[in-house]
Amino acid sequence: MPAETVLLLPGTASDEVFVRSVFTEPLSQVGAVLSAPRVRTLGERLTALENAPASHPIVVGGVSLGAHVAARWAVANPDRCAGLVLALPAWTGAPDEAPAALAAKVSAQIVRTQGVTTALAGTTGWLRDELTRAWHGYGDQLVPHLEEAAESLAPTLEELKSLDVPTGIVGCTDDPVHPIAVARAWAEAIPRAVLVTTTLDAYPHALGRAVQAWQQAR
Repeated sequence: MPAETVLLLPGTASDEVFVRSVFTEPLSQVGAVLSAPRVRTLGERLTALENAPASHPIVVGGVSLGAHVAARWAVANPDRCAGLVLALPAWTGAPDEAPAALAAKVSAQIVRTQGVTTALAGTTGWLRDELTRAWHGYGDQLVPHLEEAAESLAPTLEELKSLDVPTGIVGCTDDPVHPIAVARAWAEAIPRAVLVTTTLDAYPHALGRAVQAWQQAR
């Protein structure tokens, strides 16, 4: 039997390189294969899901914005989704004043007026390395993408309740940009969800714990 393929999408202004670094090994440990398409816009994220093989239901998911897009796609395509692997959902429904949305707006403004280097001045360590690579990879698409991400919809709690598939969710207990309350609300709403938690100190590879949560939900 061929290995199961799991299609995962990156978060806001992140990229497929980060997704592969986090999820390739955890998926291989459960006999699954990662598909991490190169996407930049919201539209490209959705197109990647729409273009996935339709011969059988597939497992999808992603990080932050990628989790939002994948979950909304699953709501709209229940016959095509076999499961969900979700890391760090950032809000539910409309973004309103969600920290991740506000951060994206602020970043867009700084990049537009002062450049990428200034926008990244406050970051350090692995996060700075990841964002430096990814943001430069977006080129002229970076600011428009940050702005569209900040205004994008996540699924509502009522929509999440319709997702009757095995779902693994990882949330962070001390990440102010991705509040743990959001991950818990998603896990409570999705009927077959398992939530695991991590901390900022364990980032980024601990996000792969969503894979183990997905396996538990199965």
